[in-house]
Amino acid sequence: MKPLADCRLYGILDTGYVPPDRMETMARALIAGGVDLLQLRAKVETTDAILSMARGIVPLCRGAGIPFILNDHPALVREAGADGAHVGQEDMSVAEARKLAGPDALIGKSTHSLGQARASIAEQPDYIGFGPLFVTPTKPDYTPIRISDLGAVHQLIPFPIFCIGGIRRDNLARVVAGGARRAVIVSDLLLAPDPAEQASACRALLPG
Repeated sequence: MKPLADCRLYGILDTGYVPPDRMETMARALIAGGVDLLQLRAKVETTDAILSMARGIVPLCRGAGIPFILNDHPALVREAGADGAHVGQEDMSVAEARKLAGPDALIGKSTHSLGQARASIAEQPDYIGFGPLFVTPTKPDYTPIRISDLGAVHQLIPFPIFCIGGIRRDNLARVVAGGARRAVIVSDLLLAPDPAEQASACRALLPG
């Protein structure tokens, strides 16, 4: 499995954009386009539906050698065969998530400010999401982080930082110029006419 340190483009398979019966098709496209890890985000689906989708995606990620992460459901990680879970700022601690997901699971944590990013150091997640950088429909209540903060957070945090929130192919170069090394892209990949081509173009804009 590709180490997080080598991952740059983080794709999210979100049921808000892609229906469950198209998840495997979309996963194949994003993998073909070069995403370095994938997350399944299913905010309104049942546990059974999440497990069903995950079990279809896991073999695709295994075949590509990339991590597969479940959003919000560390308790399902082992049953789904996933590699880890991502938890929000208000969900639970990293320690709680790791206890549910297993000691070897990857655990990511959302952060929405420099202060929250700094506080995450004590929790020791495997990575953080840092954002939103831009206004985004998935996080309408959050004030966007300044791109000028990217340099500071990268000097502060000793583990991988995935910038997130409204990042698109047409603003990714600006994000990288601000100091980002990794990015999460959601709707701009999932709604693209050719998701594989869009992923490939975005991956080429990221360093490394």
